[in-house]
Amino acid sequence: MDIEKQLKIIKRGADGIISEEELIEKLRTGKPLRIKAGFDPTAPDLHLGHTVLIRKLRDFQKLGHHVLLLIGDFTGMIGDPTGRNETRKPLTRDDVLKNAETYKEQVFKILDREKIEVVFNSDWMGKMTSGEMIDLASRFTVARMLERKDFNKRYKEGRSIAIHEFLYPLIQGYDSVVLRADVELGGTDQLFNLLVGRELQKESGQAPQVVVTMPILVGTDGTQKMSKSLGNYIGITEPPSEIFGKIMSISDGLMMHYYTLLSEADMGYVEDVKSGKVHPKKAKEALAFELTARFRGLNEAEKAKEGFKKLFVKKEIPDEVDEITIKAEGERMRLSRVMVLSGAVKGTSEAMRLIAQNGVRVDGEKVADEKAEVSTGKPLLIQAGKRTFKKVFFKRD
Repeated sequence: MDIEKQLKIIKRGADGIISEEELIEKLRTGKPLRIKAGFDPTAPDLHLGHTVLIRKLRDFQKLGHHVLLLIGDFTGMIGDPTGRNETRKPLTRDDVLKNAETYKEQVFKILDREKIEVVFNSDWMGKMTSGEMIDLASRFTVARMLERKDFNKRYKEGRSIAIHEFLYPLIQGYDSVVLRADVELGGTDQLFNLLVGRELQKESGQAPQVVVTMPILVGTDGTQKMSKSLGNYIGITEPPSEIFGKIMSISDGLMMHYYTLLSEADMGYVEDVKSGKVHPKKAKEALAFELTARFRGLNEAEKAKEGFKKLFVKKEIPDEVDEITIKAEGERMRLSRVMVLSGAVKGTSEAMRLIAQNGVRVDGEKVADEKAEVSTGKPLLIQAGKRTFKKVFFKRD
């Protein structure tokens, strides 16, 4: 493929390239480039926000370049300080390794398993001596580190910055030296770390990597970065009905953001959606189906689509409802307690909030009393919010 066509594919959805001229020079060699992207396994599952980078890796993969998927099992124990207002709590080695295994499997829902090299930065960082670590730390000054917006903000506000947090961008940059990366991908919030890699490569006598930054995917709340801690995420391993339903619930404006960063739809169709030639509801349904099918399979996407229609269009109960058995704590129990034990909600406060907002039904009847009790003498169908249904059975000792 000629360079112009490659550039068009690489630039689709990208926020910026440093620098495009350097990228063109690398492409002109005709050799497969070494494309690096790193992921710290700080949580057990990937969400749609992670897939923005992974899909761009796939673009490079399809163009014939050598993709390096870096699992930051060493840096994961430090914790990426990017965007943090306080020091992140370090993870244990066992937590990181467990999460890393799930990451490896989940990325192959997008990437070609046979055309990717998975590397772990503990392979070289775990062997680094204390003297070598001191030498690495000597290559950047505190003043340079404080150029990072998050570090600078915390410093000015008098918030603590642990010394080990300064090591994070240095290690990320050193990874590029070890891997001899030609290109590194990262979110726009990672720009400082990506540029450190360029600097360290120059010092090591390597040609500096080209930096390709991707926009940050906004969460389902429409305002903040998609994050599990904020509860505004769509996990790629979630039930198909959840993926489909969550996408259908986003705003029309956010839908365009998702089309740009997540969809494989033809750009002509995307422009038709943007211009209003395609009805927003139809466009959103197509997007929900595409993403559900990508991660959970075509058949499951079909079921999720039909289930959504029954629930929201025909006002029916989904065909498949989770059946949960919990221990009866007496003849009657607080509804909020049953909701928590059944997994309909994460905590009592969420249950109380949903009840207060008229978002809970028991056997089809709306419940408005936060202190409501239910009988444990028969199974109950509990609906929490718009999409969560639980068939609850009670057992007694």
